[in-house]
Amino acid sequence: MSNETKTSAASGKVTKSGAKPHCGPGRPRAFDEAEVLDAALQTFWRQGYEATSLDDLTAAMGLSRSSFYSAFGSKQGVFIAALKSYSEAALEALEQLSRDAGDDAVSTMMAALADPNGGPRGCMLVNCITELAPHQEEVAAIGRRHLERIEELFAQAISPDDPEKGRDKARALSALAIGTLTLRKSGLPPDQISKALEAARGLAGS
Repeated sequence: MSNETKTSAASGKVTKSGAKPHCGPGRPRAFDEAEVLDAALQTFWRQGYEATSLDDLTAAMGLSRSSFYSAFGSKQGVFIAALKSYSEAALEALEQLSRDAGDDAVSTMMAALADPNGGPRGCMLVNCITELAPHQEEVAAIGRRHLERIEELFAQAISPDDPEKGRDKARALSALAIGTLTLRKSGLPPDQISKALEAARGLAGS
């Protein structure tokens, strides 16, 4: 998925805060929470959760350890806050793309999710599901909600009057679009990913 602002359906540029403030009532923050969460997100995205240290985070976020702990509590706390913000921003952008695309919503969403020109970094949510969901239920739950919402958007685009009728096809299209991320991460050229998307749409009968 893309890391460009215009395709935040894929990039997940953090625009909302999922963190619960730990500072006392009336005590103002000395930093922009959305900005520091985005810095944390980019660090986790680049290095992975396990390989990211507290020093990596505080350096990237421009926070002292005391400010970090006061705001987010722990490495896990800032990770979950950043992941939730990523998911919310990405889903909002994907929903907007779907509305703007009208009758071409299915193809538009598939292209945005796969983002053939997005490079090898992949999708933050998919990366986290692969790395952490098997042993972190909170991450697994965020991933499930994210993927369920993508499926719902496809179902609404396929059958606006009765989305449930489009549920099976929506699940197939969602799986196909997200599955192309593996091809992208493996280094498959963008034009070949685009061709795979075209074939996937044909196979799904969309």
